[in-house]
Amino acid sequence: MSKPMFTEESDEDWFEQYSFKADKGQEPLRVDKFLMNFIPDTTRNKIQKAADEGRIWANELPVKSNYKVKPGDEIKVVLSEPPREVEIIAQDIPVDIVYEDESVAVINKAAGMVVHPGHGNYSGTLVNALKYHFDNLPSMTAELERPGLVHRIDKDTSGLLVIAKTEQAMQSLTSQFKARTTDRLYHALVWGSIEEDEGTIEGNIGRHFKDRMLMDVFPDGEHGKHAVTHFRVIERFQYVTLVECKLETGRTHQIRVHFRHIGHPLFNDERYGGDKILKGTTFTKYKQFVENCFKICPRQALHAKTLGFDHPKTGKRMNFDSPIPEDLSELIEKWRNYSKHSISE
Repeated sequence: MSKPMFTEESDEDWFEQYSFKADKGQEPLRVDKFLMNFIPDTTRNKIQKAADEGRIWANELPVKSNYKVKPGDEIKVVLSEPPREVEIIAQDIPVDIVYEDESVAVINKAAGMVVHPGHGNYSGTLVNALKYHFDNLPSMTAELERPGLVHRIDKDTSGLLVIAKTEQAMQSLTSQFKARTTDRLYHALVWGSIEEDEGTIEGNIGRHFKDRMLMDVFPDGEHGKHAVTHFRVIERFQYVTLVECKLETGRTHQIRVHFRHIGHPLFNDERYGGDKILKGTTFTKYKQFVENCFKICPRQALHAKTLGFDHPKTGKRMNFDSPIPEDLSELIEKWRNYSKHSISE
């Protein structure tokens, strides 16, 4: 039986970037064949996959595999690397287990905890903790040990994750995520006042053309993967808005990049520009207020609040809700008080 693959990409995916300039005497040659001559230990299929995902550029523009390289062309490519062998060491790290039985465990992940080992984070991750707290968790791939993981959330996002404790649970939960029958609701504080009470954000999400650490939205559908985020406004605080987000798909940084795309970056999201004062007044007092808010919640204001899935063994619908963590709760209350005070003045 083949192993299931993750339904979401990881923050810690491995990539290697190459850059070449075609010689003056370069004969017209398909870019996939051209790159095969320069990159050791790769395959043509891998290069073609990179082109399909918009990760090959000629003169700063994305090109397909059949693009003919001409003299003087500057060719850049970002290839995904094979998983690095990282020994998973069991570590006695506290984990908030909100539910557990013989098939699954539901974890309330704290902000700041990386989900699995990867570049720059080889210990102290949720996976290291899971290996300590649970015995013989199944792994999704034989090549890369990620015991129990079916899905993931970003390092600085808090909230609920379901862990598979058996192979049967792994298969069932993976199928549910792929079929989009799970329910996931997030709470986020975003910059700006969203006029609509509810709405839907659509747009393919893929790696940014120039910065592989960022994701980007491609409305034309030529690049990236289909992504849909539904939202409704919970409360407005004049210069920021508290929203509830329902994921229809599960792409890397989906909520963060979708809201940035519509002009409402998540509050204090450093990677997507939310760590600056984007709305409000020019008064020094207001600037100090926002700076204090950044200190209270030194991360993107995003929490995976609810999670629903069918139990892999019984078929019973399981629904879980996690409280808003203290840093985000204090941040919301601070904006609520500020908004009331400003309106009353």
